[in-house]
Amino acid sequence: MTAWLLRGAAPFTLLLLMAGAAVAASVPAVDSRMRGKVDAPVTMIEYSDFTCGYCLKFFKETWPKIQARYVDTGKVRFLYKDYPRADQGPGLTAALAARCAGDQGTYWPMHDRLFSADGRLDADSYTQHAKAIGLNQATFRQCLRDAPHVQAIFRDRDEANSWGFHGTPGFVLMRTTQQPTTKDPAIAIPGAFPFEAFEEEIEKLLSPPGVKQK
Repeated sequence: MTAWLLRGAAPFTLLLLMAGAAVAASVPAVDSRMRGKVDAPVTMIEYSDFTCGYCLKFFKETWPKIQARYVDTGKVRFLYKDYPRADQGPGLTAALAARCAGDQGTYWPMHDRLFSADGRLDADSYTQHAKAIGLNQATFRQCLRDAPHVQAIFRDRDEANSWGFHGTPGFVLMRTTQQPTTKDPAIAIPGAFPFEAFEEEIEKLLSPPGVKQK
């Protein structure tokens, strides 16, 4: 049974993963949905939906700061995982479009264009994005039709649920090479908090285990 602890002293609601089934999700696979160095000391996972307004807010306001300070400097590796809030519809189709682009080595260009579309998620926009990033159109359209990634998308959502998330966005921070423990738990941030909230927790994880920051 998953046990959670609220850190009341923090200026925002924060969950610490202590133990339980969600630990099984703590060793994320590295694939085309990773940004940064594979061996970065800290791993950050985002569970997100392309139709989510708060996810868009994070992408536009907070992500650029995290990328510049931590990902591009080799301190954090970032993994994006899907959490479609409905079993069908634009959120699921957009996640599928991004993964189909990933099959052709252009996951992140499609991801960024989908979030930059300000809510326009339809067949015409997917086609325009695919052309803009140079995808093989026939292969891309077939991938959308056959939907080979749907089960993997839902597995991401199940993984997010195992961490305790039941909405988007949700974020998990952990040391890359260490399983979460009671003394050194993974940190779950449920929501699009400002950059300073992420900065505080990332800096703690960049310190040696057991070292408290002043």
